[in-house]
Amino acid sequence: MLLPRVEMLPLGDDEIDEIVAIENGIFHYPWTRGNFVDSIASGYSVWGCRVAGELVGYFVLMIAVDEAHLLNISVAGKRQRMGFGARLLEWAMTSAQQAGASSLLLEVRPSNRSALALYRQFGFRQIGLRRGYYPAAEGCEDALVLRRELGRILA
Repeated sequence: MLLPRVEMLPLGDDEIDEIVAIENGIFHYPWTRGNFVDSIASGYSVWGCRVAGELVGYFVLMIAVDEAHLLNISVAGKRQRMGFGARLLEWAMTSAQQAGASSLLLEVRPSNRSALALYRQFGFRQIGLRRGYYPAAEGCEDALVLRRELGRILA
């Protein structure tokens, strides 16, 4: 049996509709179309994972001097728990390292247990807490601030 081809490709304005469709399908408080347009216009690294042509996930990465900030990483609902999040995270880490970053920073909701497990698998450690960072049904939810040095990337 032939497995479908998995590709990591840079994304641009032409893929905004696909990105927004995934974003809106998995988050109660998604990024807006404008957030993605602005990220691309600002020159942030925006990459997608395609399987047989279908966009299954993406990330937005900002590089600042020697540190990278993973602003968004998402996998389509029907494609979650299939290893695409790990592939995207590994690609984001590699991209950040190749751009000269020595560490990668991100925020995550404490309630997002699957994302936390993935980040811990890849060696991320909590370095802080941002109170009231994320909108939530009952006011706001804190964000855990995680960081990982980018020496060795393998999970």
